[in-house]
Amino acid sequence: MQVTRATFNDVMVPNYNPAAMVPVRGEGSRVWDQDGREYIDFAGGIAVNVLGHCHPGLVSALTEQGNKLWHLSNVFTNEPALRLAKKLTDATFADKVYFANSGAEANEAALKLARRFALDNFGEQKSEIISFKQGFHGRTFFTVTVGGQPAYSDGFGPKPGDIVHSEYNNLEMLSEFISDKTCAVMMEPMQGEGGIIVPDLSFVEGVRALCDKHNALLIFDEVQSGMGRTGALYEYINLGVTPDILTTAKSLGGGFPIGAMLTTDNVAAALAAGTHGSTYGGNPLACAVAEKALDIINTPDVFEGVKRKEALFREKLHEINDKYRVFTEIRGKGMLLGSALSNDYQGKARDFMVAANEQNLMCLIAGANVVRFAPSLIIPDEDIIEGLTRFERGIASLVAK
Repeated sequence: MQVTRATFNDVMVPNYNPAAMVPVRGEGSRVWDQDGREYIDFAGGIAVNVLGHCHPGLVSALTEQGNKLWHLSNVFTNEPALRLAKKLTDATFADKVYFANSGAEANEAALKLARRFALDNFGEQKSEIISFKQGFHGRTFFTVTVGGQPAYSDGFGPKPGDIVHSEYNNLEMLSEFISDKTCAVMMEPMQGEGGIIVPDLSFVEGVRALCDKHNALLIFDEVQSGMGRTGALYEYINLGVTPDILTTAKSLGGGFPIGAMLTTDNVAAALAAGTHGSTYGGNPLACAVAEKALDIINTPDVFEGVKRKEALFREKLHEINDKYRVFTEIRGKGMLLGSALSNDYQGKARDFMVAANEQNLMCLIAGANVVRFAPSLIIPDEDIIEGLTRFERGIASLVAK
């Protein structure tokens, strides 16, 4: 059957507005559409394709597992899930892992765990969750309400209660909100959808201290910042601040859907048998691919490469900005970067994304005022240079209008 972009309008719910071109094949950091046009991919499936498209190691892991065992449900366990869980706990602060299918599901599990832990240990009055404005934690009704962007949660009826939003990087405000009724503080150690905002270290350390003072759990949402994207396996390692619960997804499966919640023995005990579950969580196919992705990523060479590639990105973006003066700053860390638009281009991030796409470059936005780049961690330097050359051409066409 022949399908085109027009088919989308006929058969798909209109909650998305995808690009005019339809990608059909990818290899490394390059993608080809239905007409054979080639694109450089700085979007990475929204920080998912951590090793690019069709990485041979991931293809091999999927093929091998696909010829063995596809699905069991959690009535049984399976070897890929157990191996992946062991490698994740060995590489992090965590003792226990819960597998889900997405970042939103991992965050849903984290929030339910925090509420259950508080109920079991402190009583039902300790149920408040504090998160941060412009935060993003998923699109389930619980996670989208905890996320600090009302545009995503308004319009669906009464929201889950006992959720408070503080200001990111404002420790004084958090100290006024938090109390012994707070069961958890949930935060991204670097805000992604909210604009690629890197927090002050003193803020993150202060959040940890306030949680300790009030017996509240600290949840780090590392769905976007995790799996090597910031030059360490997880950003909490760079910060030197350890959460009680960490969520991971996106890059975890390198393109295959999987999410996970990591926590300690003490906290995990609150999710006793039957308290939470997932039909597909811990699927053998997903866990086999994620195990291979973790094996490839969790190496000093990859982490050092991420830091070098960040420096190259920044150098070239500053060169572009010296010519066109369209950015106020380059934000972010590693292979999660954002170009914040100047006053003359406020609200036009999507225009920049579309202009880049017209020059055969795939990129993202993070809000209305930030162009976001989340490419493969192992993108070749020549693809970075060529991609930013195309980005510059897009900017030139936009500025000329």
